[in-house]
Amino acid sequence: MSLIDKDLLSMQEARQMVQQAHEAQQVWAKASQAQVDRVCAAMAEAAFLASERLGRMAAEETGYGVPEHKKLKNEFGSKHVWESIKDVKTVGVIRHDVEKKIYEIAWPMGVVAALIPSTNPTSTVMNKILISVKARNGIVLAPHPAAIKCSLETARLMATVAEGVGAPKGLINCLSQISLPGTRELMSHKHTAVILATGGSDMVRVAHSMGKPAYGVGPGNVPTYVDRSADLEKAARYIVASKAFDHSVICATEQAVVADRPIAGQLAKLMEAEGAYFVDEAQANALRKTLFQPDGAIIPQSVGKSPQYLAALAGIQIPDRARILIARLKTVGRDEPLSREKLTTVLSWYEVDGWEAGCERCIELIQFGGRGHSLMIHATDEKVIMAFGLEKPVFRIAVNTMATLGAIGLTTSIMPSLTLGSGGIGGAITGDNVTVYHLFNVKRLAYETKAPPEEALRPGSVPAGPTHSPNPQQIEAVVRDVVKEILKA
Repeated sequence: MSLIDKDLLSMQEARQMVQQAHEAQQVWAKASQAQVDRVCAAMAEAAFLASERLGRMAAEETGYGVPEHKKLKNEFGSKHVWESIKDVKTVGVIRHDVEKKIYEIAWPMGVVAALIPSTNPTSTVMNKILISVKARNGIVLAPHPAAIKCSLETARLMATVAEGVGAPKGLINCLSQISLPGTRELMSHKHTAVILATGGSDMVRVAHSMGKPAYGVGPGNVPTYVDRSADLEKAARYIVASKAFDHSVICATEQAVVADRPIAGQLAKLMEAEGAYFVDEAQANALRKTLFQPDGAIIPQSVGKSPQYLAALAGIQIPDRARILIARLKTVGRDEPLSREKLTTVLSWYEVDGWEAGCERCIELIQFGGRGHSLMIHATDEKVIMAFGLEKPVFRIAVNTMATLGAIGLTTSIMPSLTLGSGGIGGAITGDNVTVYHLFNVKRLAYETKAPPEEALRPGSVPAGPTHSPNPQQIEAVVRDVVKEILKA
């Protein structure tokens, strides 16, 4: 079968699935809050119980990450996400302000087009299905070509459970024929109401060009500043564990350590004790060529891999106990590939003198590749912490935790999500962690609370109409006179 045939099949499948999601959503829009919550609770429980199996499927199919860590992400994307939204009202009157005499009424958007990344394919499916169905939307998922089987299985499981407890058939759909034309058809279809785009920058840009409301995410070149006031043992343990988690495929993972010079040496030793290996310049140069193409694009074969796998690709020797690799750098920008986002177990290292210099270096890293996304800070000096909070152009600043798990809301009280908005400065419509609140609109039923001004009730005077209209000859004469005056000047 030719590629053209595959594209046509993908486009047809997209049309059919959007249509059936639309028809099912028309029914689901009339569901009660109790029905909605029963369906979502059942899906969350089923996905949670399948977390280990689906995590293993994802790791085997994509070749990315660590099965045990994918299991944890699946548990997060199912049960943890559901716990965070289960009490949110999404049906009928959701708020009533007695004093202002306003009723707020939830209104679903319709059909959600959900793009799924290969880095978190099963957990993101769980997350997006739950927040979409909770808001009384239908959903059509478009998996990454490298993760079709595991994404399909996750969607199939949740759809089967949903239908078994009362959801209409066709509410939850997942494309099996994947192509760029098919995904475009999904996003541009007349019944697609909103796009949830989690994936590569190119696909997110396409999503934003569809003329539809779109929640997209940008790259997360997350800097981690470690201040002289930090608990260094905790910082070292957390940074290494976070960078090693699922081989660094979550976009909020630490990408560079910016160490305050007085504690840099001690921090490095503590991180080495946790399994960090500092490469020399020759090894760093080999990694530059292994991770990035000359134009700066990441080489897919390096994504989500262990240090030992990367070392074999790069032709370098590293210890078997190494959990992450660290390269000491001095510059940020196009001429230093390792200052980019690295969705694998390689971390950059910079040293600065004082938190003000740390601020500047972190902003430099963010502006180069992670505007609006996230930042991590390890410190106990509240003045320093607040300075970073006020000045950094990002919308998630995690303090004294693992960036990977803190930014998504597992180890902090940020709203749990695997779709992290980067705000206007990052080219996104929101800087929030995208959740159920972003997938329904709110109608307002408002009673009069104050009388209109008297002037608004009185009939106004009617201005007299023009007594005559200028003829074309008069207009032409006026124009000629104006032109003459301009030429004289």
